[in-house]
Amino acid sequence: MKKFINRVDDYLTESLAGFAAAHADLVTVSFDPLYIVRKAPKPGKVAIVSGGGSGHEPLHGGFVGHGMLDAACPGQVFTSPTPDQMMAAAQAADTGAGVLFIVKNYSGDLMNFEMASELCEMPNASVLVNDDVAVENSSFTTGRRGVAGTVIVEKLVGSFAETGADLQACRTFGERVTARIASMGVAFSSCTVPAAGRPTFTLGDDEIEIGVGIHGEPGRRRAKFETANAIADELLAAIVDDLKPAADAPLLLLVNGLGGTPLSELYLLYNSARTWLDGRGLSVARSHVGALTTSLEMAGASITLCALDDEMMRHWDSPVHTAGLRWGM
Repeated sequence: MKKFINRVDDYLTESLAGFAAAHADLVTVSFDPLYIVRKAPKPGKVAIVSGGGSGHEPLHGGFVGHGMLDAACPGQVFTSPTPDQMMAAAQAADTGAGVLFIVKNYSGDLMNFEMASELCEMPNASVLVNDDVAVENSSFTTGRRGVAGTVIVEKLVGSFAETGADLQACRTFGERVTARIASMGVAFSSCTVPAAGRPTFTLGDDEIEIGVGIHGEPGRRRAKFETANAIADELLAAIVDDLKPAADAPLLLLVNGLGGTPLSELYLLYNSARTWLDGRGLSVARSHVGALTTSLEMAGASITLCALDDEMMRHWDSPVHTAGLRWGM
């Protein structure tokens, strides 16, 4: 295992110490219990809190700041944060209007966020993200997994909360957003969790995993290596079949790198995806290309489509200022 690392046991805390120092203008990091909170909370605003296992950066901590999250709870690599982290983050972020938890559909996250929700004294609600169309169930989930579409939910709901919307309105909007998102990924290689010291799975030199999860969970099938056009065709066929966007729906197209894929390849995949959608009369109104929901150093990518409406488009375009996303400020 070759990684920038001192001691495996210190991997997360040292990484977060660097993150805190690099972005001291945006966030404060608590190390006991472990959470990241917005440096300048907005009084009277619903606090948007998310979290999950580390290893997917910039998700979630990289999206704490104006227009997105008010706090994030990083667990150990690919491991859910604990209820005490979630409660502490919620308490630190709450300014009197309650807390909305954004939760990816993984068994550990569901159980721990539910426990935290029951123990929190402030009003709170949750939105579940389950955008992965690859499989209905896996060893990590009951139902569909939450993957890169989480970024879109955090951006849109975070912006919506900035307008002063109340807790129930934020929850309702978040549920509307999640229902309009679908994703699917492909892996060219595995990743190595520091504590394990070896690859999570093995692919042959000519093999890819179609529908891989962000923790290395198996997808729909293991296939021979294919062209970018062929990969985009398979991913988008499944996504569009699930999402069933109206012909005139403005789409947000997100091409997300899994950690080990050069940006030039992600733009090439975007070109393949855009050509596929254009050829079927589907309109891309907004785009984003980059590594937003990663799987350590895994080579590969995912494609996400969100069927926008006018309100959602305004909230995508609205100002955001975080370590991982910033525009309009």
